[in-house]
Amino acid sequence: QVQVVESGGGLVQAGGSLTLSCAASGSTFSINAMGWYRQTPGNQRDLVAIITSSDTITYADSVKGRFTISRDSAKKEVYLAMNSLKSEDTAVYFCEVDARAPPNFSLTRYWGRGTQVTVSS
Repeated sequence: QVQVVESGGGLVQAGGSLTLSCAASGSTFSINAMGWYRQTPGNQRDLVAIITSSDTITYADSVKGRFTISRDSAKKEVYLAMNSLKSEDTAVYFCEVDARAPPNFSLTRYWGRGTQVTVSS
C-alpha cells in the first residue's frame, strides 16, 4: 500500500501565492507519476498538473504560466507552486500517485484526502 498526504492548503487573496506539498510513503514501491487534481462541489475531479518519473510535465490550460509542478524523487514528494491565484482556483486539491506496490505490483492510482485552497477576491 501507498499512503499519500497533502499539505499547504489555505486561504489566500487573489493574486497571491501558495505552495502545496505531497508525500508518498509505504512499503517498497516505484512511482510512475505524481500529480495534482482539483475538485469543486458538484463537479468532477480535474487534472491540474502531472509529472512523470522521466520529468515529463503536463498542465491544464487554465494554470499554464501560473502554476509549477516539481518533484523530489528521493523523498517521493511532489510540489505545486501556485502564483497569480484567481478565485476560480478555489477547490479541494488532491495529490495522486501512480505507483507499483506489493503484492502484485500492478500500476495503481493512490489518492490523498485533499487540501482546501480558497482564493478570496
